[in-house]
Amino acid sequence: MLQSYTLPEGVRRLRADKALALAFPEHSRTALQRAFDAGHVTLRGAAIKRDATVAGGDVLEFSFPDVVPMEIKGADIALDVIYEDKHMLAINKAAGMVVHPGAATGEDTLVHALLGHCADSLSGIGGVERPGIVHRLDKETTGVIVVAKTDAAHRALADQFATRSLKKFYVALVAGVPQLLSGEIDSAIARHPTHRHRMTIGEGGRPARTSWERMEAFGDVAALLRCQIFTGRTHQIRVHLKSLGHPILGDPLYGWKSDARLASQPERVMLHAEQLVLTHPISGKQLDLRAPLPKDFIAMIKTLKTVAKPKPVAKPARRVRDEDTVANRGLRP
Repeated sequence: MLQSYTLPEGVRRLRADKALALAFPEHSRTALQRAFDAGHVTLRGAAIKRDATVAGGDVLEFSFPDVVPMEIKGADIALDVIYEDKHMLAINKAAGMVVHPGAATGEDTLVHALLGHCADSLSGIGGVERPGIVHRLDKETTGVIVVAKTDAAHRALADQFATRSLKKFYVALVAGVPQLLSGEIDSAIARHPTHRHRMTIGEGGRPARTSWERMEAFGDVAALLRCQIFTGRTHQIRVHLKSLGHPILGDPLYGWKSDARLASQPERVMLHAEQLVLTHPISGKQLDLRAPLPKDFIAMIKTLKTVAKPKPVAKPARRVRDEDTVANRGLRP
């Protein structure tokens, strides 16, 4: 359906995408971006881009492209469901599961599993390749991830992530032990200039903030940290903990190296999205979603406790001297 919007007089210069976002808050930014990308936003009969400048009196006409029929087929993949209703669901993502399909993925992504679990009751806002997906976790990261079943839920959940009104907590096993019990890292994160698959701290990056707390130390070998992130940058916790001098176990991309003191080395990045506190997109009630630690995480903690446990030292036999008698100690027999 074609819609029309006339910018109020007095508006001097404004980006077209911002103008529509302010005028139509009921539409998600993702949906509006798709309209621009599809050439469905016009000014004086000509399609314009998102960053086009508009002013008072300009008339924007726009429509949303049809949702492309789903070509991805659902797969019968077991999901660890934490919470589910007719509007949304939350799952405890397994290690090794990619969130959405790509050129190098198979038919075992989270999207395939969700289509098998929910059939056609997923929000279409995410497009063909990412139906229902509101946020993501790295392939090796386990833990809480939420999915929208309806477009209304998708818009509300996406807004909470965009405005950072929810709370996100992770636990990580890191190499070495921070001297402080807690701290905060407020450093911008950008794409690495030469290694494009990596992120780094540097000028020109996007603001990123992580707080951390030391929960347990395993000798001087490793520590268990609980982190809260206030932004959602790619690889944020991994990059920030590396900058702290304590890369996450199993993360060679960001500086971890195998430790000969460990009987077994971690087979993945030891990072787990433990808790997500948000507002239900429809009812408005607070949801405190938690995912228990996976088995490999628990096993690694047991290994670390074994390595950190001090070995008993045999005490030398005490030599009894002649003068070391009850009488010489000033006591009566």
